[in-house]
Amino acid sequence: MAHTDITLLGATGFTGGLTADYLAKHLPEGATWAIAGRSRSKLEEVARRIDAAGGVRPEIVEADTGDDESLAAMAARTRVVVTTVGPYLKYGEGVVRAAAEAGIAYVDLTGEPQFVDEMWLRYHATAEASGARIVHACGFDSIPYDLGVLATVLALPEGVPLRVRGYIRAAAEFSGGTYHSAINQMSSLRQSARVAGERRSAEERPAGRVVKGGGRAGRADGVEGWGIPLPTLDPLVVLRSARALERYGPDFRYEHYAHLKTLRMTVAGGLGLGVATLAAQVRPLRALMLKAKDPGDGPSEATREKSWFRLTVIGEGGGRTARTLVKGGDPGYTETSRMLAESALCLAFDDLPAVSGQVTTAVAMGVPLIERLQAAGISFETEVS
Repeated sequence: MAHTDITLLGATGFTGGLTADYLAKHLPEGATWAIAGRSRSKLEEVARRIDAAGGVRPEIVEADTGDDESLAAMAARTRVVVTTVGPYLKYGEGVVRAAAEAGIAYVDLTGEPQFVDEMWLRYHATAEASGARIVHACGFDSIPYDLGVLATVLALPEGVPLRVRGYIRAAAEFSGGTYHSAINQMSSLRQSARVAGERRSAEERPAGRVVKGGGRAGRADGVEGWGIPLPTLDPLVVLRSARALERYGPDFRYEHYAHLKTLRMTVAGGLGLGVATLAAQVRPLRALMLKAKDPGDGPSEATREKSWFRLTVIGEGGGRTARTLVKGGDPGYTETSRMLAESALCLAFDDLPAVSGQVTTAVAMGVPLIERLQAAGISFETEVS
């Protein structure tokens, strides 16, 4: 097989299929791509569907997340590898290793902090040496937050302390795969904390600069309603961008919240999250929770059309206030597949900073990716006062 610009692993899955459809319609003239997976017959079905819809027909690559040789061969024949095959703690490491060793770009959809930390510990140095760019969380986790904060920071004065808060609201149905990933993350909090500690010990901090996160539940500051701190991957990504980029200033603080309209919703949401987290620690209860949704389940197109997300980022510094509103449609699928595909296209074809290693979307792509997403229909609007 000839060298391709982009290879998508997982095109036979729900989100992978949406990503494949998007790439097929938005590849630049003359670009080449491939879809990869275990089943050639299923991949051929995807290729025929794309061809019938008038998209650019992909090449077929047989690759298995459990077969390192097949993953190495896949990575050797492409410039960017995209993987939608999760949970990433179970299926993701081999693809990261192959990309890091081949010196290519890699993007995924993970929202799993433990996976991101383990991959940094194992392959960041390899990727730095090879020139690979390993970019995790290129979907709803964590692009709106990472790039929404970047847009806000760029609208504020340079060289001053900055205080930034993010408030997210959404109306959407998430998939069985996302649900299973969330339950599994809740069940391994101790292991995740241990790996996070190992990374903190090994990772350099910026000299002469302060970067911190935080936040407490209560009335939202700058928007109507209430906020509950979200212990997800998203604020960790924002803080890593802030440590890597001096433009975030000498003293940067970020708080990350779920945005709820009423106190009743806030209390119910907090209690529900707490109960689910405790139940996930008990094996029989965890098994019952996992049976509630099949990993392959996904919302209908009609449900996705009614779904939406809205992120408000408020930044203050140097006597100025900047507000960025990031909004779009269905976050879990429609917009996630769009964000992932545009990330791959950005890495393959845009003029970007010469960085390597495991990096965030703000560090690897930044403004060029914001511009791509705006052109694709995801809104980034910033006002300064």
